[in-house]
Amino acid sequence: MFAQIEKLGSSFITLFEELGRQGLFLSNVVSSIFSRPFGMQDLVKQIAFIGAGSLPIILLSGLFTGMVLALQFYAVMVDFGAVELMGAAVSKSLIQELGPVMTALMVIARVGSATCAEIAIMRNEQQFDAMTCMAISPHRYIMVPRFLAAIISIPLLTAIYNLIGIFGGYIVGVYLKGLSGAAYMQTIADTISWSDLKMSFIKSVIFAIIIIWIAMGKGFFVHLEKGASGAEAVGRVTTKAVVVSAITMLFADYIVSSFLI
Repeated sequence: MFAQIEKLGSSFITLFEELGRQGLFLSNVVSSIFSRPFGMQDLVKQIAFIGAGSLPIILLSGLFTGMVLALQFYAVMVDFGAVELMGAAVSKSLIQELGPVMTALMVIARVGSATCAEIAIMRNEQQFDAMTCMAISPHRYIMVPRFLAAIISIPLLTAIYNLIGIFGGYIVGVYLKGLSGAAYMQTIADTISWSDLKMSFIKSVIFAIIIIWIAMGKGFFVHLEKGASGAEAVGRVTTKAVVVSAITMLFADYIVSSFLI
């Protein structure tokens, strides 16, 4: 019994140590934004990697999500004679919830894992130690461009996801189910308000911070991973980064929704 209590206490201590480490890491990254200018070339490179590189999967997943939503809503609404509201239902669902969440999950799968692995490998190769020896801040030189690029790119990707999803719903509703295209678009215009767009934007920014923070933080502290080193440690922290990012993002989604709805 005492062994189990000791193990539970050790787990809590490890958790609080990790939270403290990651909190200090985030504060260092944010404070580095306001220090000496970083290379704009690195920022543009990261925007291209996170934004342009993620565009194909955002377009495909957004299109199919909108089409599936339209099919599901049509099957329900036709029983109540409310199929003319399909455009409003699809757009509202995408903008308020599915757009930000699905975009974040796609970015976690592609960008979060790659960023964590890249930074973990840099740590294993002692590149950060070399930078520190040369009086170069790893937070400013490596982390800040990725941090800002995520905050810029993910809201834009979310907006694209929403638009493509609405277009996918239009294809199903108008071309497959025979609804009026004008009615589909008009219900969207009548239903969507600035508060919906604000919610989508706020969620996408918060998700961006969570994704890139956890991905970079997990990779940066790979050398503290217990019971593993080298390539094994990189694999472990990358897996943890993806899982923790997704769970934290969904928890934040609930918190933000509870305040804004």
